[in-house]
Parts: sequence; structure tokens; C-alpha cells
Amino acid sequence: MAKTKHRRPSRSPGAADLAKMRGAGVKAPLNAPKVMSSQDPHAVRETKDSILEVAIGHEVRACRTKLGISIADLSVATGISPGMLSKIENGNISPSLTTLQSLSRALAVPLTTFFRRFEDTKAASFVPAGEGLAIERRGTRSGHQYHLLGYSSEQSSRIVVEPYMITLTKESDVFPLFQHAGMEFLYMLQGAVVYRHADKRYKMLPGDSLFFDADAPHGPEEMLKLPIRFLSIICYMRGDGPD
Repeated sequence: MAKTKHRRPSRSPGAADLAKMRGAGVKAPLNAPKVMSSQDPHAVRETKDSILEVAIGHEVRACRTKLGISIADLSVATGISPGMLSKIENGNISPSLTTLQSLSRALAVPLTTFFRRFEDTKAASFVPAGEGLAIERRGTRSGHQYHLLGYSSEQSSRIVVEPYMITLTKESDVFPLFQHAGMEFLYMLQGAVVYRHADKRYKMLPGDSLFFDADAPHGPEEMLKLPIRFLSIICYMRGDGPD
């Protein structure tokens, strides 16, 4: 009777495998285990009343932190117990007007400050096809066409996100030495390019993506098929804008 060969069951790559693959410039599979998002993209916000409580709590904590005082210090100044203050800051209860007045006096801010986040409008930016704003970024190389696809005017946000459509043609320079603050995400749409990040090189075709620390030298090193178009999303802390 012929012996049956037993195949060793294949396993999905783990986190250590993925790290090695990235370090070697190898494409990582999308179905890797335990690669979980930190939030549910399909989550539904709670009721409006609950959002108001959370908004008030956020502002109370922000004002207290700005003054550099502890919950215990605020408790002494207002006569409100530390436990109650903790519940207010965590948005677990709806504070009375009298309580908010006490907090307003102790924190030296107008009463309306606590409702500021709740009243903020949530902006959206819509750009019709082909109408992205053509801009000249600092450090732009010859022939690199940048079209800004959206912009938030909300100055209170600590994080800035800039989405660009970048087009490279035969007039474009290769330049793998861009460097700026923040993180960058690329999504290839058309053409083919060898894109360099630090000492690694990636051949990118339509559908490929690359996410990296933009502080390392990066950029197109070899244009294989023109024209080249890719989506670039740059994220950085306000005040640390890309060059």
C-alpha cells in the first residue's frame, strides 16, 4: 500500500512575519490575522443628549487641564465631589445649570464654553471630478502636478489631513528625496512607478498602496509607465506642516 504524504498545514503570516516582509520591501497580504482597526467604521453615535453630556465633559476636562489643576483641586474650588466631577468629565451624567455655573466660576471661563464642542458645525469638502485645486507645494519638483482634493478650515483640530491627486508625465523629474513631517499614504491609480522610501524600493501598479513615515527620504525613483497618477494623503500635527 502506497504511503500517503501528509502536508503540513499552511499558516497565515503573523505580526512578526509581516514586520519582516515590510522590512524587506515585500508586499504584505491584506488578510493578515489580528490586524484590527482601533474603531468600528460602521459604529452609530449615541443619542443627541448623550453627545451633549460628552461634549460638556470634554470641555470641563480641557479647561481644568489648561489651568494645570487636578480633580481634587477643582473639587475644593467648587464644592463638587471628585467622584461627581469624574462622572461629568467622562460624560456619564448631565450636570445641572447650578453645577455648570460653579464650574464656570472656578475655571474662569464663560458658561457657554462648555457647549462649544456640541454647537460646532461639522464641515464637509466636496470636489467635483477634475476640479481639484492645482497648487504649488514647497519642495515640488518640475512636472509634478498636485491637485488638492479637500481641505478643512477647522483650526481647532490638532491634526491636518491633506489629500492630493498627483500626476507624473514625461516632463516630470524623478526625485526620491522628499522629506516632511507626518505620515503619508499612497494609492496607485494609473501607470507604473518604482517608489522609494528610505532604503527600500517598491514597484507600484494600479491598486497598490504604500503607507509610511514621511520623515524618511521618499519619492518616485523610476517611472516605468506614463502617465502616472496616484492618490497621496498626508497627515501631520498642526504647526508641523510638510515642506
